[in-house]
Amino acid sequence: ETILKDAHGNALRITDFSPRFRRFERVFNPPQIFRRIEPVAGLPRISIRVRPTFNYGGLPTARSLGSNHIRYSGGADALRLTSDGALSYIANETPFALIKPVTLILGPDEPFEAAVDTTAREFLERTRDYWLDWVRSLAIPLEFQSDVIRAAITLKLCNYEETGAIIAAHTTSIPEAPGTQRNWDYRYCWLRDAFFVIKALNRLGATQTMEEYIHYITNIAVDGERPLRPVYGIVPADPLDEWIATDLAGFNGVGPVRVGNQAAEQFQHDAYGSVILAASQMFIDERLPRMGDVDLFRRLEPLGKQACRFVMEPDAGPWEYRGRQRVHTHSATMCWVACDRLARIAVRLGLADRAEHWRTKADEIRKKILARAWDERRGALLGALEHGELDASVLLLPDLGLLPAADPRFARTCETIGRELNRNGFIMRYTAEDDFGMPETAFLVCQFWYIDALVGLNRKAEARQLFTDLLARRNSFGLLSEDIHPVTGVLWGNLPQTYSMAGIVNTARLLSRSWQQAWAQP
Repeated sequence: ETILKDAHGNALRITDFSPRFRRFERVFNPPQIFRRIEPVAGLPRISIRVRPTFNYGGLPTARSLGSNHIRYSGGADALRLTSDGALSYIANETPFALIKPVTLILGPDEPFEAAVDTTAREFLERTRDYWLDWVRSLAIPLEFQSDVIRAAITLKLCNYEETGAIIAAHTTSIPEAPGTQRNWDYRYCWLRDAFFVIKALNRLGATQTMEEYIHYITNIAVDGERPLRPVYGIVPADPLDEWIATDLAGFNGVGPVRVGNQAAEQFQHDAYGSVILAASQMFIDERLPRMGDVDLFRRLEPLGKQACRFVMEPDAGPWEYRGRQRVHTHSATMCWVACDRLARIAVRLGLADRAEHWRTKADEIRKKILARAWDERRGALLGALEHGELDASVLLLPDLGLLPAADPRFARTCETIGRELNRNGFIMRYTAEDDFGMPETAFLVCQFWYIDALVGLNRKAEARQLFTDLLARRNSFGLLSEDIHPVTGVLWGNLPQTYSMAGIVNTARLLSRSWQQAWAQP
């Protein structure tokens, strides 16, 4: 909901929503966007512009007016704008005085038989009721409640319910930084997101969404003998070939606009641990109607075998470098995670021989990682084995279980990262030159990792201050994107970023007082 005012005191309210509520014993969520424009003061004058394009601007758009709708078409595709406003004004973008509310409904080219205004008000009320009811079932922390609720709703809206996929963001090609080529299509599902998203959904008690997401991930793992891709479409078999939509200028005129993602062709060895980590929830969570069993364990073991094969092989790493490969500490750690969790699952299933096998593999990998990642001169665990560059991804090592936060090596690493990767209070992923030059913006999820690490080191007051500062950087809708410019504070990158929104949920839980402390003296 947005209030707009002009210089003469005239004002209007714009309410945008997509319908979502229960109807005929199932969730009704048609692919429609409703916009209701209401005068609230004076006599505001507006113009309405609707200019849909098809095939990423590659096809001309034809327009035809009906009795209460405008049809837009391009090739075999078509959209319909249904409205109770003056269609001639809308079609010609003619300014007019807003005397009464106007409703716009954009969706498929299908007849809309009901009264537009009445339907819009009914759908809005029922949609609000749906989300209020959904929020009531959430487990939220005592503190940061509204922040967590907004993040939870956003995560839910990133979920493609048909397959269970959760996309990284809703947009493509909003640049990571101004004037760069760092424009990516994030409308897909990265396997590495599973660790953070499942943790967030579990902490929220959003069990059904978590279950659907786990099923999406484990479905990908059915053929464990094939190398995993780092990223998949909302339907896993969908091709993700990357191409540039040359007919679109890009965000604020900054291109290119990419469709698809070349990362699907990369080797990123953390995928094996990501899948097993996601599936491990099925072996311990009795809320799930179908628990993990020996059959699922056997289907996961080939992924562990692949992890052992690739653990010390170079890959593109968690930041998906396009021009170099190294043995990245995070990727190797996730291969260790694959073996470690398989060992733990085997113990739970009473498979002593398999538990011993995977524990031996995990211990061997862990020993190699800690020996080769530690740099005594730098006083830090490095981003790649035996390479001297710092990388914020090593902040995850205690959370993944490779070593405890109390380990002196991690404490020194956190101190070094806080000093050398810090730019005006924000933690960079890395500060070395990459395929596109020197990085300019901070990857926001790294800030959450750093805050979580500070909590693990009992630096909670410092962590809380950084967290509240970060919450203040959200946009007016409570959303975070992928990146932030450490000097200007401007958000960059695709929006809303699942990594960042899951970070709000997970970090708020760490920092909040318990509900039992609600009435305790501060």
